[in-house]
Amino acid sequence: MEEQFTWKKGVFSSLYKIYLNGEQIGSLKDKLFSQSITGILNGEEYVFQTKGFFKQETLIFDVAQSKVIGGIDYSGWMTRATITVNGKTIDWKYDNLWNTQWSIIDSKGIRIKYAGSSTSGKIESNVDDALLLLSGLFVTNYYWQLTIAILVVVFVPLLARMF
Repeated sequence: MEEQFTWKKGVFSSLYKIYLNGEQIGSLKDKLFSQSITGILNGEEYVFQTKGFFKQETLIFDVAQSKVIGGIDYSGWMTRATITVNGKTIDWKYDNLWNTQWSIIDSKGIRIKYAGSSTSGKIESNVDDALLLLSGLFVTNYYWQLTIAILVVVFVPLLARMF
């Protein structure tokens, strides 16, 4: 059965709120430029911890089990990622040029589609999997933060020269 979720986040907020039928059922709590982000959905809690500098990867911890259950590897062009959880591999990718639509899919037909901006969006899922749903939102947040960091590194020196 396909379910439709929505999510909201303030412009400068670090908290994604996830809703189903208007009721908040989860969150993804981001700390600006933090290496650790907590996701909760339907009572399941996970921590995404990013490591590395040039070639980053993210470990996924199941809080209830107190162990690493997976990881995320990123492409160099910030357009794809591979999520591995309990031996399953799921592909994450942007679906349009403006990076406002993205999806995760595996070889068995599990598909979660996302659409949104930096402050709100919707999620359509044909699977009841809290971790996959949170992972798809996490990867997008990771790429958005990386894009902002690159823009700051490039444009702040240029602006400083102008003044």
